[in-house]
Amino acid sequence: MVDLRLLQALRVLHAQGTVTATARALNLSPSAVSQQLRQLSQAVGATLLVRDGRRLRLTPAGRVLLRHADGLFAQWERIRADLADEEGNQHTTLHIGGFATAFGALLAPAASALHRAAPPLRVRITETDTGACYQQLLSGRIDIAVLTPLPDSPPVDDPRFDQQPLMDDQQDLVVPLDHPLAGLDVVDLPQTAAETWIAPHHDQHRLIESLCGAAGFAPRTDHHAGDWSSVLALIAHGLGVCLVPRLVPLTAHPGVTRVPVRGDPPPCRRVLTCVRSGSRQQPVIARALTALQEQAVIARRLDRTPP
Repeated sequence: MVDLRLLQALRVLHAQGTVTATARALNLSPSAVSQQLRQLSQAVGATLLVRDGRRLRLTPAGRVLLRHADGLFAQWERIRADLADEEGNQHTTLHIGGFATAFGALLAPAASALHRAAPPLRVRITETDTGACYQQLLSGRIDIAVLTPLPDSPPVDDPRFDQQPLMDDQQDLVVPLDHPLAGLDVVDLPQTAAETWIAPHHDQHRLIESLCGAAGFAPRTDHHAGDWSSVLALIAHGLGVCLVPRLVPLTAHPGVTRVPVRGDPPPCRRVLTCVRSGSRQQPVIARALTALQEQAVIARRLDRTPP
Protein backbone atom coordinates (compact mmCIF):
# COMPACT_ATOMS: atom_id res chain seq x y z
CA MET A 1 0.00 0.00 0.00
CA VAL A 2 1.19 3.51 -0.82
CA ASP A 3 0.86 6.28 1.78
CA LEU A 4 -1.32 9.07 0.40
CA ARG A 5 1.14 11.59 1.82
CA LEU A 6 3.79 10.29 -0.59
CA LEU A 7 1.41 10.70 -3.52
CA GLN A 8 0.56 14.19 -2.31
CA ALA A 9 4.23 15.13 -2.39
CA LEU A 10 4.38 14.04 -6.04
CA ARG A 11 1.25 16.02 -6.95
CA VAL A 12 2.50 19.20 -5.29
CA LEU A 13 5.97 18.80 -6.81
CA HIS A 14 4.41 18.54 -10.27
CA ALA A 15 2.59 21.83 -9.61
CA GLN A 16 5.52 23.63 -7.96
CA GLY A 17 8.44 22.29 -9.99
CA THR A 18 11.11 22.28 -7.28
CA VAL A 19 11.64 20.46 -4.01
CA THR A 20 12.12 23.75 -2.17
CA ALA A 21 8.78 25.17 -3.36
CA THR A 22 7.06 21.85 -2.61
CA ALA A 23 8.47 21.84 0.91
CA ARG A 24 7.22 25.39 1.46
CA ALA A 25 3.73 24.47 0.21
CA LEU A 26 3.53 21.38 2.44
CA ASN A 27 5.19 22.94 5.52
CA LEU A 28 7.97 20.37 5.35
CA SER A 29 11.73 20.54 5.02
CA PRO A 30 13.26 19.96 1.57
CA SER A 31 15.00 16.86 2.90
CA ALA A 32 11.65 15.45 4.10
CA VAL A 33 10.11 16.01 0.66
CA SER A 34 13.07 14.36 -1.05
CA GLN A 35 12.78 11.40 1.28
CA GLN A 36 9.05 11.04 0.56
CA LEU A 37 9.68 11.09 -3.18
CA ARG A 38 12.37 8.41 -2.84
CA GLN A 39 10.04 6.28 -0.73
CA LEU A 40 7.29 6.63 -3.33
CA SER A 41 9.62 5.60 -6.13
CA GLN A 42 10.74 2.55 -4.14
CA ALA A 43 7.16 1.62 -3.24
CA VAL A 44 5.99 1.54 -6.87
CA GLY A 45 9.26 0.16 -8.24
CA ALA A 46 9.72 2.83 -10.91
CA THR A 47 11.74 5.96 -11.58
CA LEU A 48 9.27 8.82 -11.26
CA LEU A 49 11.43 11.94 -11.62
CA VAL A 50 14.47 13.13 -13.54
CA ARG A 51 16.35 16.36 -13.08
CA ASP A 52 15.81 19.05 -15.72
CA GLY A 53 18.07 21.97 -14.82
CA ARG A 54 16.99 23.24 -11.40
CA ARG A 55 13.61 21.54 -11.63
CA LEU A 56 12.41 17.94 -11.49
CA ARG A 57 10.45 16.53 -14.40
CA LEU A 58 8.08 13.57 -14.34
CA THR A 59 9.10 10.46 -16.25
CA PRO A 60 6.45 8.58 -18.28
CA ALA A 61 5.96 6.34 -15.24
CA GLY A 62 5.61 9.42 -13.06
CA ARG A 63 2.89 10.84 -15.33
CA VAL A 64 0.97 7.56 -15.19
CA LEU A 65 1.14 7.54 -11.40
CA LEU A 66 0.14 11.19 -11.20
CA ARG A 67 -2.94 10.57 -13.34
CA HIS A 68 -4.07 7.78 -11.02
CA ALA A 69 -3.15 9.86 -7.95
CA ASP A 70 -5.53 12.63 -9.01
CA GLY A 71 -8.36 10.09 -9.20
CA LEU A 72 -7.43 8.57 -5.85
CA PHE A 73 -7.47 11.95 -4.11
CA ALA A 74 -10.84 12.83 -5.63
CA GLN A 75 -12.20 9.54 -4.32
CA TRP A 76 -10.67 10.22 -0.91
CA GLU A 77 -12.48 13.57 -0.75
CA ARG A 78 -15.76 11.78 -1.57
CA ILE A 79 -15.06 9.28 1.19
CA ARG A 80 -14.58 12.15 3.62
CA ALA A 81 -17.94 13.55 2.50
CA ASP A 82 -19.68 10.22 3.14
CA LEU A 83 -18.05 9.88 6.56
CA ALA A 84 -19.07 13.40 7.53
CA ASP A 85 -22.66 12.67 6.48
CA GLU A 86 -22.69 9.48 8.51
CA GLU A 87 -21.23 11.04 11.63
CA GLY A 88 -23.11 14.33 11.35
CA ASN A 89 -19.78 16.11 11.68
CA GLN A 90 -20.49 19.82 11.34
CA HIS A 91 -18.09 21.15 13.99
CA THR A 92 -14.88 22.05 12.24
CA THR A 93 -12.89 24.95 10.87
CA LEU A 94 -13.16 25.81 7.20
CA HIS A 95 -10.42 27.69 5.36
CA ILE A 96 -11.35 29.99 2.44
CA GLY A 97 -8.91 31.88 0.23
CA GLY A 98 -9.85 34.68 -2.11
CA PHE A 99 -8.87 37.93 -3.80
CA ALA A 100 -9.08 41.17 -1.83
CA THR A 101 -12.08 42.77 -3.53
CA ALA A 102 -14.21 39.68 -2.88
CA PHE A 103 -13.95 40.23 0.88
CA GLY A 104 -16.54 42.98 1.33
CA ALA A 105 -19.35 41.58 -0.83
CA LEU A 106 -18.71 37.82 -0.68
CA LEU A 107 -16.25 36.34 1.79
CA ALA A 108 -16.86 38.40 4.93
CA PRO A 109 -20.69 38.30 4.83
CA ALA A 110 -20.68 34.58 3.99
CA ALA A 111 -18.33 33.85 6.91
CA SER A 112 -20.49 35.95 9.23
CA ALA A 113 -23.66 34.11 8.15
CA LEU A 114 -22.00 30.74 8.73
CA HIS A 115 -20.83 31.83 12.17
CA ARG A 116 -24.38 32.84 13.14
CA ALA A 117 -26.00 29.71 11.69
CA ALA A 118 -26.93 26.60 13.63
CA PRO A 119 -24.69 24.77 14.06
CA PRO A 120 -22.12 27.58 13.80
CA LEU A 121 -19.18 27.09 11.48
CA ARG A 122 -15.82 28.65 12.15
CA VAL A 123 -14.33 30.14 8.99
CA ARG A 124 -10.78 31.36 8.46
CA ILE A 125 -10.21 33.65 5.47
CA THR A 126 -6.90 34.28 3.71
CA GLU A 127 -6.28 36.91 1.06
CA THR A 128 -4.50 35.29 -1.85
CA ASP A 129 -4.19 35.71 -5.61
CA THR A 130 -5.40 33.29 -8.25
CA GLY A 131 -2.17 31.37 -8.77
CA ALA A 132 -1.67 30.86 -5.05
CA CYS A 133 -5.29 29.73 -4.61
CA TYR A 134 -4.75 26.65 -6.74
CA GLN A 135 -1.52 25.77 -4.98
CA GLN A 136 -3.03 26.23 -1.52
CA LEU A 137 -6.01 24.06 -2.43
CA LEU A 138 -3.72 21.33 -3.67
CA SER A 139 -1.55 21.42 -0.54
CA GLY A 140 -4.61 21.46 1.77
CA ARG A 141 -4.03 24.93 3.21
CA ILE A 142 -7.46 26.11 2.10
CA ASP A 143 -10.70 24.24 1.38
CA ILE A 144 -12.44 26.74 -0.92
CA ALA A 145 -11.00 29.36 -3.24
CA VAL A 146 -12.89 32.34 -4.65
CA LEU A 147 -10.87 33.43 -7.67
CA THR A 148 -10.83 35.06 -11.08
CA PRO A 149 -9.25 32.67 -13.61
CA LEU A 150 -6.36 33.84 -15.78
CA PRO A 151 -5.20 32.59 -19.18
CA ASP A 152 -2.56 30.40 -17.52
CA SER A 153 -4.86 29.07 -14.78
CA PRO A 154 -5.71 25.34 -14.71
CA PRO A 155 -8.52 24.62 -17.20
CA VAL A 156 -12.04 24.06 -15.88
CA ASP A 157 -11.74 20.33 -16.59
CA ASP A 158 -8.50 19.92 -14.62
CA PRO A 159 -9.06 16.65 -12.71
CA ARG A 160 -7.56 18.05 -9.51
CA PHE A 161 -10.18 20.77 -9.07
CA ASP A 162 -13.92 21.36 -9.18
CA GLN A 163 -14.46 24.88 -10.55
CA GLN A 164 -17.93 26.42 -10.80
CA PRO A 165 -19.12 29.95 -11.81
CA LEU A 166 -20.12 32.16 -8.89
CA MET A 167 -20.80 35.51 -10.60
CA ASP A 168 -19.64 37.87 -13.33
CA ASP A 169 -18.14 41.06 -11.91
CA GLN A 170 -18.80 43.82 -14.44
CA GLN A 171 -16.04 46.31 -15.22
CA ASP A 172 -16.79 50.06 -15.39
CA LEU A 173 -14.56 52.89 -16.52
CA VAL A 174 -13.77 55.02 -13.47
CA VAL A 175 -12.91 58.67 -14.17
CA PRO A 176 -12.68 61.93 -12.19
CA LEU A 177 -15.98 63.74 -11.68
CA ASP A 178 -14.91 66.59 -13.98
CA HIS A 179 -13.74 64.29 -16.78
CA PRO A 180 -15.42 64.78 -20.22
CA LEU A 181 -16.62 61.16 -20.15
CA ALA A 182 -18.10 61.43 -16.67
CA GLY A 183 -21.56 62.49 -17.82
CA LEU A 184 -22.05 59.73 -20.38
CA ASP A 185 -24.56 56.92 -19.87
CA VAL A 186 -22.17 54.46 -21.53
CA VAL A 187 -18.71 54.59 -23.07
CA ASP A 188 -17.00 52.60 -25.82
CA LEU A 189 -13.45 51.55 -24.95
CA PRO A 190 -11.97 53.07 -28.16
CA GLN A 191 -13.05 56.47 -26.77
CA THR A 192 -10.36 56.03 -24.08
CA ALA A 193 -7.48 55.32 -26.48
CA ALA A 194 -5.90 58.75 -25.87
CA GLU A 195 -6.33 58.60 -22.09
CA THR A 196 -3.61 58.01 -19.53
CA TRP A 197 -4.36 54.81 -17.65
CA ILE A 198 -3.62 53.76 -14.10
CA ALA A 199 -2.13 50.26 -14.01
CA PRO A 200 -3.56 48.31 -11.06
CA HIS A 201 -2.27 45.02 -9.65
CA HIS A 202 -0.91 42.43 -12.06
CA ASP A 203 -4.01 40.26 -12.70
CA GLN A 204 -6.33 43.22 -13.36
CA HIS A 205 -3.74 44.98 -15.50
CA ARG A 206 -3.48 41.89 -17.71
CA LEU A 207 -7.26 41.96 -18.14
CA ILE A 208 -7.23 45.68 -19.02
CA GLU A 209 -4.49 45.14 -21.61
CA SER A 210 -6.49 42.30 -23.14
CA LEU A 211 -9.74 44.29 -23.32
CA CYS A 212 -8.06 47.41 -24.71
CA GLY A 213 -6.12 45.31 -27.21
CA ALA A 214 -9.39 43.80 -28.44
CA ALA A 215 -10.68 47.39 -28.82
CA GLY A 216 -7.73 48.26 -31.05
CA PHE A 217 -5.27 50.10 -28.81
CA ALA A 218 -2.68 49.58 -26.09
CA PRO A 219 -3.37 51.55 -22.90
CA ARG A 220 -0.73 54.15 -22.05
CA THR A 221 0.09 53.77 -18.35
CA ASP A 222 2.03 56.37 -16.37
CA HIS A 223 1.22 55.17 -12.86
CA HIS A 224 1.17 51.79 -11.14
CA ALA A 225 -0.59 50.98 -7.87
CA GLY A 226 -0.89 47.74 -5.93
CA ASP A 227 -4.27 48.26 -4.28
CA TRP A 228 -7.57 49.76 -5.37
CA SER A 229 -7.51 52.57 -2.82
CA SER A 230 -4.32 53.88 -4.41
CA VAL A 231 -5.73 53.49 -7.92
CA LEU A 232 -8.86 55.47 -6.99
CA ALA A 233 -6.81 58.19 -5.29
CA LEU A 234 -4.79 58.67 -8.47
CA ILE A 235 -7.97 58.85 -10.56
CA ALA A 236 -9.58 61.32 -8.14
CA HIS A 237 -6.63 63.67 -8.64
CA GLY A 238 -6.98 63.56 -12.41
CA LEU A 239 -3.93 61.42 -13.12
CA GLY A 240 -5.65 58.79 -15.24
CA VAL A 241 -8.56 56.42 -15.74
CA CYS A 242 -9.00 52.72 -15.08
CA LEU A 243 -11.41 49.83 -15.51
CA VAL A 244 -12.64 48.94 -12.02
CA PRO A 245 -14.77 45.91 -11.07
CA ARG A 246 -18.09 46.63 -9.38
CA LEU A 247 -17.03 44.60 -6.35
CA VAL A 248 -14.64 47.50 -5.63
CA PRO A 249 -16.53 50.17 -3.61
CA LEU A 250 -16.01 53.83 -4.47
CA THR A 251 -17.54 55.25 -1.28
CA ALA A 252 -14.21 56.39 0.16
CA HIS A 253 -13.37 58.37 -3.00
CA PRO A 254 -16.13 60.92 -3.73
CA GLY A 255 -14.04 62.54 -6.49
CA VAL A 256 -14.57 59.66 -8.95
CA THR A 257 -17.50 58.13 -10.80
CA ARG A 258 -18.29 55.02 -12.80
CA VAL A 259 -19.24 54.99 -16.47
CA PRO A 260 -20.60 51.66 -17.79
CA VAL A 261 -18.69 50.24 -20.76
CA ARG A 262 -20.63 49.17 -23.82
CA GLY A 263 -20.42 45.53 -24.85
CA ASP A 264 -22.50 42.45 -25.54
CA PRO A 265 -21.86 41.32 -22.92
CA PRO A 266 -20.14 44.26 -21.16
CA PRO A 267 -16.56 43.58 -20.06
CA CYS A 268 -16.40 41.63 -16.84
CA ARG A 269 -14.23 39.27 -14.89
CA ARG A 270 -15.59 35.84 -14.10
CA VAL A 271 -15.56 34.84 -10.44
CA LEU A 272 -15.38 31.13 -9.66
CA THR A 273 -15.49 28.92 -6.62
CA CYS A 274 -12.87 26.20 -6.70
CA VAL A 275 -12.53 23.19 -4.41
CA ARG A 276 -10.58 19.96 -4.57
CA SER A 277 -12.24 17.38 -6.81
CA GLY A 278 -14.64 15.23 -4.83
CA SER A 279 -14.91 17.61 -1.86
CA ARG A 280 -17.92 19.69 -2.93
CA GLN A 281 -20.39 17.44 -1.07
CA GLN A 282 -18.57 17.53 2.26
CA PRO A 283 -21.15 19.11 4.59
CA VAL A 284 -19.14 22.12 5.75
CA ILE A 285 -17.86 22.86 2.25
CA ALA A 286 -21.37 22.54 0.82
CA ARG A 287 -22.71 24.95 3.47
CA ALA A 288 -20.01 27.50 2.72
CA LEU A 289 -20.54 27.27 -1.05
CA THR A 290 -24.26 27.87 -0.53
CA ALA A 291 -23.50 30.90 1.65
CA LEU A 292 -21.18 32.29 -1.05
CA GLN A 293 -23.84 31.77 -3.72
CA GLU A 294 -26.38 33.65 -1.59
CA GLN A 295 -24.01 36.59 -1.20
CA ALA A 296 -23.29 36.57 -4.94
CA VAL A 297 -27.03 36.94 -5.62
CA ILE A 298 -27.11 39.97 -3.31
CA ALA A 299 -24.00 41.46 -4.95
CA ARG A 300 -25.50 41.07 -8.44
CA ARG A 301 -28.70 42.74 -7.27
CA LEU A 302 -26.82 45.69 -5.82
CA ASP A 303 -24.54 46.31 -8.80
CA ARG A 304 -27.24 46.74 -11.45
CA THR A 305 -26.98 50.51 -11.18
CA PRO A 306 -23.38 51.67 -10.61
CA PRO A 307 -23.01 54.43 -8.01
